[in-house]
This record gives sequence, structure tokens and C-alpha cells, in this order.
Amino acid sequence: MANKDRLKRQILRDVVTENVDLREGRLPRPLIRARRWRAAMRISTLALVPLALLVSARMLFTLGDPPPARAAAVPPPVQPALAAAVPKAAPAGALFADPRPVDASVFPLEVRKIVIDPGHGGDSLGTRAPLGLVEKELTLDIAGRLRRILEKESFQVLMTREADGEISLEQRGRLANQAQADIFVSIHVNWIENRRSRGVETYYLGPTNDPYLTRLAASENRESGYSMADMRQLLNRLYAGVRQEKSRKLAETVQSSLYQALGKVSPEIEDRGVKAAPFIVLLTTEMPAILAEVASLSNEEEARLLTKPLYRQYIAEALAEGIRGYAKSVAGSPEAAAGEKGKADP
Repeated sequence: MANKDRLKRQILRDVVTENVDLREGRLPRPLIRARRWRAAMRISTLALVPLALLVSARMLFTLGDPPPARAAAVPPPVQPALAAAVPKAAPAGALFADPRPVDASVFPLEVRKIVIDPGHGGDSLGTRAPLGLVEKELTLDIAGRLRRILEKESFQVLMTREADGEISLEQRGRLANQAQADIFVSIHVNWIENRRSRGVETYYLGPTNDPYLTRLAASENRESGYSMADMRQLLNRLYAGVRQEKSRKLAETVQSSLYQALGKVSPEIEDRGVKAAPFIVLLTTEMPAILAEVASLSNEEEARLLTKPLYRQYIAEALAEGIRGYAKSVAGSPEAAAGEKGKADP
């Protein structure tokens, strides 16, 4: 009953309030709330329009952009068992690596023309022994003997000098080049600091770190006939591959022949080996070239043997045998081929 009374009083107050509002020109409260709501909606709409335009423009620009790049896929780790099958990247510069040197054996060419160079001559005496022996005279005698032996075997032989005359190293090489010789053999007689030492040794063109060979080459190169302006050209020739390889082969063959032949006459003789050295007389030539130290005047016993014409003939015959063996090997003769095969077979 009390609730009904309160409801009635509330309705009555609302009616009175609306009548007062109407009399004073005020709108009813529900209508005011509705108008306020509409106004708020209009304000919200006005605020949302620019935002919508901004969002629309952003969407247009976004549609023109390229799709974002995907992150690079990380390859799975290579299993140890498969690692060997994965090809390795070529090292930098591998495509432009230096070509491999040519094997000189691919050029089986005949030896027909030989230039023999008797060392020294004229004012260049070479080594001298207490017995009155002089290198320039010994080399000329041995070279003449060698020439006569080779000419009997149908080789064409030239000598850089046939008498005791002055001739520079440059002239010797030029003569051989103009003659288009197949090989060049320079004959010398050694002087070894240890005078008890004796033996033979043969040189071909190449660099050396041996102080003794450096001094020896400097001594032999003294009367070269070249100037400092020619240095670059000479050094370029120092590393001519195929010619150097054939020169080494010639030196090995001659050295073996000298040691075996002279060892029969003088068992105490030493095999001093085949060596590379920058002798200018070898630099100047354009064909396989060697310098043979056929004896040692510093040793008393060898100096005594060199006074004998027969011993000098033995030296010439040993040189001829070495040249003959080399000529057969580079020409690819059946005898040489069989010898090489025998070396290769176990």
C-alpha cells in the first residue's frame, strides 16, 4: 500500500514538472535527452569523417606498394655424412690461375746443329795452374777434339772461337742464335776453393741461392758485353720453361757421361752434380744450353792429368757421348724410349 502511494506521488511530481516546463517554454526532459544524443552523434560523425578519409588514403597508398620482402630462408645444417658431397666454392682467382708448365717431352725434336763454346779467350785467361796451364788454352783444345768427334757422326758443328781471340758473352750467344743451333755447349775448367776437392759439374740456366755459385757466376759473367739497360731482357729469359727443362736434361746426360768416363781413368774424381746458375752465356742463347766444368785446375792431380793430350781426348769423348745420348732422347728414338720405359717400370 505504501509503495502505491509513493508511485502515485512520483507520477504526480512528474506531471507537475512537465506542466511547469511547458508553461515556461522548456522541453520535456526525454526530448532534451534525445536531442542531446542526436547532437552528440552529429559531432562524432563530423570527427569521424576526416579520420575515415585519412584511413582511405592510407589504404590507397598501401595498395600501390610492393609486398614486403620475405626473410631469406635459412638452409638446414649440412649433415656430416653429406658434407663431402657438397661442392666447395672455387677459390678467388681460380679461373685465372697461371697455366701449368709444358712438359718438354712433348717436343721430340732432332739435334742436328751444335755450337761449342770454348770458355774465355784473348785477355780473358780463365783459371791458371802452377804447371803453366791456362783455362782458355785447355778449353780450346778440348772443344776442337769434340768438334772432330761430332762431325764424324753427321752433326753440323760450329765453334764460337777457333783461335785465341777476344769474344764477349753476348757475341757468343748471338752467334749461336744466328746459326739457329739446336744446342749450345760451353766448356770450362773449374777452380775450387778447397784444392783437395776434384771433380766435374754441369750447369744449366736458372737462379741460385748458393753463395759459391753466385760468386762463380759473377766471375764468369764479367766480360758479358751487356749493359744495365739489358737487365730486364736477360731476367725474362731466366724463366723460359721448356728451354730450361731441355737444358736441365742435356746437363744431366752430359754430367753422367763425364763422371762415368773420367771415373774409369781417375777413380778419385767426384760427381759434383747438375746445378742451376745464372751464367750470362746461357742467358743469351735461345736453345737448350749448358756450361760444363770438365775438370779442376785447383787440384794438383787433375792439373797433372790435363797436361796429357790423352786425358783431354777422354774428356772430349765423354762430352760427345753425353750429347749423343741427349740427341737420342729428345728425338724419341726407340733406344731412348726403351730406356725411359725401363726406368718407369717397377
